[in-house]
This record gives sequence, structure tokens and C-alpha cells, in this order.
Amino acid sequence: MTAASSSPGFSTTVEALRLREWLLGPGQATLVMDQFSADDFRLVVDDGADVHVNSKDGRFYLGWFPFGRPGTDGEGWKIAVAGTAKVRGYQMTFDTETPADIVAAAVARVLETSPPV
Repeated sequence: MTAASSSPGFSTTVEALRLREWLLGPGQATLVMDQFSADDFRLVVDDGADVHVNSKDGRFYLGWFPFGRPGTDGEGWKIAVAGTAKVRGYQMTFDTETPADIVAAAVARVLETSPPV
């Protein structure tokens, strides 16, 4: 069934307007943390219950701030990869309510694209 519009430019189907169920809530941080091995990464839990993961070469950083990163507006996750002399690095941040499944997928992709040298 198509919903007719009285003006040109927009029409859709009833099926396209179906409600969806979206993943919400922070979920389980272990989905992210379980991707790191002690052989390649260092994990530190600080006195504020924040978790920091660094690659042994120092170029990768992941911070998990379950109560929000100090000095930010609700930042819950930070991923940073340091660049080289020729190519800039990058950073990603997610708020405290971003589902861990989403952060885990981003981390998995970063790790997949960083083969050992």
C-alpha cells in the first residue's frame, strides 16, 4: 500500500513506516573489554573506577568512564589511535548511554585493521 501525497516529492509505503526496536542502554562493558589480550594490551582500573586500555606500543588507547569522563558532558568511552610522522591519528567518543555492543563493534574494526608488524 502506498500513502499518496497531495504534493509531489514524497511518498512511502506503510511497511516502510513500521516501528523498529532499537538497542538502548549502556549494556555490558565486557563486550568491549574482552577483545583485549594481556599479550598486546595493558589494562588499568583507576581509583575512580574508570578503565584504561593501552596497546603496548602506546599508539592505541581506550578509556571507559562509567560515570562520565571528568571535564566532559557525559563522555563514556574514548578511543584514540596515535598517528605517525606522515599520517594523523584519530579519536572517537561515545556517551555513557551508548550501548556497549556499538562500542565493541567500533573497537573490533579498529583491531581488525591493525595487524601486528
